[in-house]
Amino acid sequence: MEEIGKTCSCFGHLEVDITDGLVLRTREEIDKAIEGGVRVFLFGGRSDFDDLCYDLVTERMKTSPQLNIKRVFCFALENQLRKPPRWFIKKEYEQLECPAKSFGYWYTAIYYRNIAMIDQSDLVLFCVQERENSGACKAYKYAVKKHKRIVNLFK
Repeated sequence: MEEIGKTCSCFGHLEVDITDGLVLRTREEIDKAIEGGVRVFLFGGRSDFDDLCYDLVTERMKTSPQLNIKRVFCFALENQLRKPPRWFIKKEYEQLECPAKSFGYWYTAIYYRNIAMIDQSDLVLFCVQERENSGACKAYKYAVKKHKRIVNLFK
């Protein structure tokens, strides 16, 4: 039976200044996570930071295919599995899922999807700062409350 490994989810604000320093720090954290046994990476947003993490995980998959790393996109609404929204770019995810029960209101669905992602994660990578009404910030506060292993790369 194949061991699945640990899970890491990634969260950031919609717009993040992707500097060389952020790329370097994020690559280091992803490498540490993989060395620590993470094999499943969960993505759910449309943020610049999610895209950066996706690209770095993909880069590592190409250099270490024997590790069987899996990229999973988590939709907020169940019907998006059947008919993905126009903004969704399939890329090369190994799996698509909807980890939380569906809610009719979009923002509520995103919040509970984020909670479900955090609940199943051993590590959560963030690039967030304190902002009012920020979904990424709410996810960060939830992860802290649940005593998850957190790395916040915002500087």
